[in-house]
Amino acid sequence: MKEISIGEFARRSRLSLKALRLYDERGVLVPARVDQASGYRYYDTAQLDDARLVVMLRELQLPLKEVKKLLACDPADAATRIAEHWRDAEAAHDARRELADYLVNRLRGKRPVMYEVATREMPERSLLCLKRNVDEQGQWAFGKEFIAILRERPLPRIEGREGAAFSIQWGWVSADSDGPVEWCKPVPQAEAHALAEHYPELTLRTEPAHREAFVALPDWSGPDSAVHWQLAMESLQAWVQEQEHEDERLALTPEDLGLRITYLATGPVTAPDCDVAVPFAVEP
Repeated sequence: MKEISIGEFARRSRLSLKALRLYDERGVLVPARVDQASGYRYYDTAQLDDARLVVMLRELQLPLKEVKKLLACDPADAATRIAEHWRDAEAAHDARRELADYLVNRLRGKRPVMYEVATREMPERSLLCLKRNVDEQGQWAFGKEFIAILRERPLPRIEGREGAAFSIQWGWVSADSDGPVEWCKPVPQAEAHALAEHYPELTLRTEPAHREAFVALPDWSGPDSAVHWQLAMESLQAWVQEQEHEDERLALTPEDLGLRITYLATGPVTAPDCDVAVPFAVEP
């Protein structure tokens, strides 16, 4: 093969110099040689195929980290991964279409409930909690940090929904809003204070007994999960407004306005194992 300058490589690959420098920095498309004296980059013409592949993968909106992995795969594995990515992208697109339809109907004066809403009674519980302001990018890392703490120092197991870890969004979490988010793990009330001593980074508090409205999420971890959560939250808010209209005594409890997401309940719990809920109470 033939070695060519970065300018010639840019012309033939139709990539800008800026893009080539970025791909070099990220280890996606590294020059075949860099002149030690001038710092000038040179590429092998054999890299033109990879450059064209990078262009197409970026058109599919694959992040550079994934592009780098695909370039290192053999063609068969790369083809499988691209097919999986596109299936996920189509699923996410279908979910966004649901959200767009909901928004259009809402703006036209209709308030359809997208998901079935049910209710349940939740007992008073002792909770070990970790609360932090995090944005959309940071919330999963925050959740993993909390779960890692519990795995390092396991807590007594409480069966069923009442014992499952859950997070509360006290404010909206997005690219523009940072919550805050609180992660909670129920612990046996009789042992709560003794257990809290082993978790100085966590806060012990008591959540009062209450009734919750909730929406089950059978597919909560896929690429379109954020859209499903949004629609579930909209369904809950529409349900609560409808109930308040029918019964003026019904009101959201002031201290528990946060939307909560329950994850991976264990024991005698009917599927699915994840749901979105909002507490409410009937005033005496």
